Amino acid sequence: MRKLSSIFLVGLCLGAVGAVVITAGNGSAAAPKPIAVATPRSEPTVPGSVTPTPKPTPSVTATPASKPKTGPAPGVDAASLDRLMRDGTVSAVVFDRQRDTTTVSVRPDRAYTSASLVKLLIALSALEQDGPVAQVQRMLSRSDDDLASRLWTAYGGPAIVSRWAAKMGLTGTRPPSDPGRWGDTRITAKDVVRIYQYVLAHAPGAVLEALRAATERGSDGFRQYFGIPDAANGRPWAIKQGWSCCRPTRMLHTSGVVGEQDRYIVVVLSEQPSSVDYATGSKRVTDVVSALLG
Repeated sequence: MRKLSSIFLVGLCLGAVGAVVITAGNGSAAAPKPIAVATPRSEPTVPGSVTPTPKPTPSVTATPASKPKTGPAPGVDAASLDRLMRDGTVSAVVFDRQRDTTTVSVRPDRAYTSASLVKLLIALSALEQDGPVAQVQRMLSRSDDDLASRLWTAYGGPAIVSRWAAKMGLTGTRPPSDPGRWGDTRITAKDVVRIYQYVLAHAPGAVLEALRAATERGSDGFRQYFGIPDAANGRPWAIKQGWSCCRPTRMLHTSGVVGEQDRYIVVVLSEQPSSVDYATGSKRVTDVVSALLG
């Protein structure tokens, strides 16, 4: 009886072990680990720091159009101006008052018959001697020849030219050989620039007022907006023009100041064949000024 009990107990133990083995082999599998999902790494936040805001992508904007040139064009020389004039002769000087320098100089010392440009000297003489301001201004703005003749006679005649040439250091300016023909005074582009420098620095304001108020038609009906006014392209200007024919050639001159604060002194003198009519000659002078001003 005791022997059977021992066998029974051994069996029970072996059965228990087998049960454990069977249970371990057929039991449910362990739950699968979850798949890790990659997420963006964020920088650690430092206490007290401000998280930077992402910069927006710069937008592409159109480049603004460049402003029109306001100064003399580069590369202006005698050859380029001669192509515009085609025949005859042209002289040109541009002086930049802001930079205190001459930016264009083509035949600056070549002498021409002045035509009405000598009225600048007549005006200075009359005003210096307390002459009639209204008449001086009309002579300048309308290029009135009758008034010029009266003032020429009243305030010195040829001596006007000689005295101002000496005072301003005008090296190429000469009075007319015929004392009564003030328009035959000889001038150069360089000297006309010096006259304007004097006017801007020393002359009574009445002179510049008259030059700014130049009328489109002169007292003789001639259209005097050729040259600087037609080529100024919106820039402010003050002018004194000159025209004459035909002893034996045609003279067409434009002179004055151009730009804000009268920055540029511009002088273009031309002598053209008498066969060239005034309209054609005037257009050529305008083309020259356009080239100078860019």
